[in-house]
Amino acid sequence: MKDLGLAEQHLVEIARALSQKALVVILDEPTAALSQAEIRDFYGIVRRLRAQGVGVIFITHKFDEIFALADRYLVLRDGAAVGSGAMADTTEQELLRLMAGRAVEQIYPQIDGAPGERVLSVRSLSHPTEFRDLQFDLRRGEILGFYGLIGSGRSEAMRAIMGLNPRATGDFRVLGKRFDARRPGAAIAAKIAYVPEERQRQGGILSFSVQANISLADLARCANGPWLSALKESALCRRMVERLRIRTPSPHTPLAGLSGGNQQKVVLAKWLALDPRVLILDEPTKGIDVGAKQAVYALIAEMVQQGLAVILVSSELPEVMHLAHRVIVMRRGRQVAEFARAGMQAEAIVAAASGLGPRQGGAAGAV
Repeated sequence: MKDLGLAEQHLVEIARALSQKALVVILDEPTAALSQAEIRDFYGIVRRLRAQGVGVIFITHKFDEIFALADRYLVLRDGAAVGSGAMADTTEQELLRLMAGRAVEQIYPQIDGAPGERVLSVRSLSHPTEFRDLQFDLRRGEILGFYGLIGSGRSEAMRAIMGLNPRATGDFRVLGKRFDARRPGAAIAAKIAYVPEERQRQGGILSFSVQANISLADLARCANGPWLSALKESALCRRMVERLRIRTPSPHTPLAGLSGGNQQKVVLAKWLALDPRVLILDEPTKGIDVGAKQAVYALIAEMVQQGLAVILVSSELPEVMHLAHRVIVMRRGRQVAEFARAGMQAEAIVAAASGLGPRQGGAAGAV
């Protein structure tokens, strides 16, 4: 199992649950790591279960899944039921209002200001099998979105920039100074931080405390000589918990004891403690509720206004369209289109990602 990708692991877990011939099946975010084709197949499985008389509790944050599969809904917010009813009698806007406690327009923060100097320059980023000839710049105070379907090579490219894919090649510069992207230590020394898609497997250590996770990326700052200073570590944790408004019973609570949104904040805190110039966020809101998403969005906006340069990798199209100054679209390992905020159209972005639209420079709104 450990040698399978996240999507394949998820499918095996789903198969295990369905093999028990249960009367009730509880599915908690079952499609979070699946491709569009796999999701369509999964819908068919759920519909067949329903036809056989199996009761299904389907937990998800995705509205298209709710409307495609559910007969009735129950909305939870902060541990309390805030609304329920028949799907036929509600709308997406009403469900979103119940989930977030506010209208959709208030969920995405206003990100003002023009990007400044060029911070990160990537040229000829290639890999023998996963991506080829990626080229882009990232500026101070800018959010650069990366959008594409699963398998487009977005996450693999980000890992390469962070030095986690030694087979990748290319020219990488921060503030004009080249660094060796074959080593994570070189990327960290260049002030690049990376929050991975799989936060529970790659972003944090679930059995470690909140405090230990936050200090993990910069133990030298929390040390007295060769020894870790509990006083310094505690001060760092307290500062980051307050800054990111992390909800935790105690700094010594295991990371596994926090909600998904607060786990993500802890992973962010670990890297922000390094005062990075560039922050790469790979699916930063995957698997967290709307309220937690809003908190993460507000944090991203705050960091950008302070001059941080952010790469936002997301399969949530509204997320990249509302937050990013520019969006680069990838398909099958290639950079196929780029859209500026003023020219972003959902249909054009999806068409480029799926191969139905013209290549870069050929579409209205592409730059």
